[in-house]
Amino acid sequence: MVHDRRIDGEAHTFGNAGGLMMNAMTWWDHETESIWSQPWGRSIDGQYKGVELFLLPSQLTTWSAWKAEHPNTLAMINDYGGFAPFRQRFDPDFVIGLVLATEAKAFYYRDVESAGIVNDFVGQIPVMVWAGDENFHAYVRQVDDQILTFRLEGDRLVDEETGSTWNISRGLATDGPLKGLSLQGVPSSSSFDWAWEDFYPQTEFYPT
Repeated sequence: MVHDRRIDGEAHTFGNAGGLMMNAMTWWDHETESIWSQPWGRSIDGQYKGVELFLLPSQLTTWSAWKAEHPNTLAMINDYGGFAPFRQRFDPDFVIGLVLATEAKAFYYRDVESAGIVNDFVGQIPVMVWAGDENFHAYVRQVDDQILTFRLEGDRLVDEETGSTWNISRGLATDGPLKGLSLQGVPSSSSFDWAWEDFYPQTEFYPT
């Protein structure tokens, strides 16, 4: 998961605290030495205990898929050769976990990939989840007051309500009545199902 590292408008510097909480990384901030849970983005000890960072949309993908969508990307490489023995193969059995306000829901990657596109809800919020080519995207499927229902037509993403065509990697309408409008990205994370449930015990799993 990726979090905004600003607290009350001030950017903080974080490091690996070295310990685990429920088998997941913990951080510490250099300013107060508070300890933070990485999946939650919440301080669990110290001056900031109880403070929660703002969760940002993010995704896990392969470098080749990312470069295909964002060809001008620059990457910081630090001792790249040292990572060679630890390269992780893509595992389609993980879940795509979504968090909106106090609601959480998990979608098995393999189920979403098989369906092509999933129109669903997280709590009362309508969402759309897409998975394929070792990649995934999740968006709030609502523009103004209109809830949209998405389908795939070949390699095109189309909403049934207006017939507009959308770019799946950017959530942007590229043709039709909604051209130029964009969908809000949903904060998401990839995880083992048991690990996701550890941190979000109230979670629902798709399909319910």
